[in-house]
Amino acid sequence: MLPSDSAWLALERPANPMTITIMLRVDGLTADRFRGFLRVYWASWERFRYRPVWRAPAWYWLADSTFNETRHLDVVLDRFDQKQLQEWVSERLNEPLPLYRPIWKFWLAPNAEGGAALLLRLHHCYADGLSLLGIFGQLCPASPRQYPALYGAPEVPRLGRWAMTAQQWLESMAAQVGQGGLSGSGTRTDSAQGQVGQLVQNGVRLAHKLSEFLIEQEDTPSDLKRPLSGRRSCSWSAPVPLERFRALALATKTTINDVLLACVAAAVRPRLGLTQAQLDDAIMHAAVPVDIRAQMPEGIRPEAGELGNCFGTVFVPLPVDGESALERLFRIKHETRKLKKSGQPGIAWGLTSCAPLLPEVGRKPLADLFFRKASAVVSNVQGTPETRYLAGCAITEQMFWVPQAGDIGLGVSIASYAGQVQFGVVADDAILSSPDEFLQDCLMELEQLQVS
Repeated sequence: MLPSDSAWLALERPANPMTITIMLRVDGLTADRFRGFLRVYWASWERFRYRPVWRAPAWYWLADSTFNETRHLDVVLDRFDQKQLQEWVSERLNEPLPLYRPIWKFWLAPNAEGGAALLLRLHHCYADGLSLLGIFGQLCPASPRQYPALYGAPEVPRLGRWAMTAQQWLESMAAQVGQGGLSGSGTRTDSAQGQVGQLVQNGVRLAHKLSEFLIEQEDTPSDLKRPLSGRRSCSWSAPVPLERFRALALATKTTINDVLLACVAAAVRPRLGLTQAQLDDAIMHAAVPVDIRAQMPEGIRPEAGELGNCFGTVFVPLPVDGESALERLFRIKHETRKLKKSGQPGIAWGLTSCAPLLPEVGRKPLADLFFRKASAVVSNVQGTPETRYLAGCAITEQMFWVPQAGDIGLGVSIASYAGQVQFGVVADDAILSSPDEFLQDCLMELEQLQVS
């Protein structure tokens, strides 16, 4: 396995399983239709037929010789209303996935009010959110009469290519210096000195960025940093028109991500258990995943539609001491602009990928290095602007919940799809007793930010 994938196995803790959860509401989807979809389309990705196994000193993908897609689907015939559906989804979040099979599973509730509910839980080592979004984009066409044009992929070992890319890069750097250094020509010597100087400058910049990342202050102790119970609950909002977010972002010259983070800052503020004087000095960060595919060198960058984990993390300071909605929004805008120019996402991705290379005793300090710097994970995933169809049935809603690594017990997500936006929250019961109230506070902040 690639280090960036096996890292999520190495960093996993019993109270915080590293599983991504996705829910689709699919109008008219039956069990028979979905079984056919699962067999023909989903299982054509070879990785989904594999399970991760530990063989010292590394993790490997091992084909499941008894693979049967029907073992990865439960059909529930209950006629869930919205409240019952929320309770059912929360129960599935707490249901362990067997490790002797590929670590993913679907549940289908075809009789749920408002359309069939299709739930997927999948371990993070298989893919990140963007990879999964790409797969659903290929498997769910824009017309009920259209078949997926392309699907499936073999599981090809890539670790050797990774090592080769790194080795070639180092050799090219050494060659550039060596050619200049061996030359008796004053011009080439000057050139070599310039190259060496550039390398030194780049090294200094990298060391500076790394030190900035490592010395980032830890979050202030609060009610969001209590020991986890290991039991989680989730909730999600009704759809909100995407145009509301766009109009707000345009009027304030911010981004949808900025708006999301401002809503989270407002919602966590009364749940920190801090006095006003403590809030004035409080430090709180949100860990925000950032796609880094475009920055990856050839040979490491994945192909389009390829499964895997290719994201870094930025730690965005949340202005929990802010007194107004606009103040919180503009302060977040200022912080995110600074982080976009930093090397923090790539550094975080590199350090995370080191986790499976460390002995077990060294993994917790690495995890703590990251996750003491944040009290929540906040993720924004953009779906397709048009309605998509799964097995010929219209997908009416698309929601997901992010895993929270280390001792983080709160995850907030925002999913945009077909012109609508939905908030989602998942939290350890020791951290947040009422996800519904948290979502209401997020939506209230959105109302306060609304522009005419």
